[in-house]
Amino acid sequence: MIRNKCMTGRPESGEYANYYEGYVSLANNEDDIIAALEKQLEELTSTIRRIPDETTKERTEGKWSLREVIGHLCDAERVFCYRAFRFSRNDRKELQGFEQDDYVREGDANQRSVGELLEEFSLIRRSTVATFGHITPEIGMRGGNANGQPITVRSLLYVMVGHVRHHIKIIKERYGV
Repeated sequence: MIRNKCMTGRPESGEYANYYEGYVSLANNEDDIIAALEKQLEELTSTIRRIPDETTKERTEGKWSLREVIGHLCDAERVFCYRAFRFSRNDRKELQGFEQDDYVREGDANQRSVGELLEEFSLIRRSTVATFGHITPEIGMRGGNANGQPITVRSLLYVMVGHVRHHIKIIKERYGV
C-alpha cells in the first residue's frame, strides 16, 4: 500500500483508561503507528509458524490455546478498530465493552487451522491499515467513551500494536520460540 508517512503523535495519559497503559507503553516508541501495524503482521506470522501444529490446541494451566489466542487477536482487532472508526467519524455515542473470555469460548478457534486464523487476522489488520492509513493528527485526537472510559483514536491504534506485542511476548515465552 502506498501512503504518506502517518504521524498521529503518541497518546498521552488521560487519552485512554489506565488498564491500557501496558499496551500503549509497548507501542509508544513508534513514530509511525500505521507502519508499525503493517510490520507487525510478519512478526506475528513468523513467530507462530515456528510452533509445531500439534501443540496449538493445547490448553495449559487454564490458559488459552495458541489457536484461541489468535482468535482473540482477531476479535480484539475488530473491536478496537470499530471503536477507532466510530470515533474517527465523530460518532460520540458510548460503546460497550466486550468480555474476551466469552468471545474466545464462542469463537471455537480450536476447530480451525492456524493458517486460517492467521489469514483472518491478516485480513482484519490490512483492513485496519487501509481504514487509518491516511489519518490526520486532528482525527487521531478524536475520541469517545468505550467500556465506560474515554479513549482517543490514536490511543486505540497504539493499543492495537501493544496488544499484539503483549501476546507475541507471551507466545515466545510459552513456546520457547
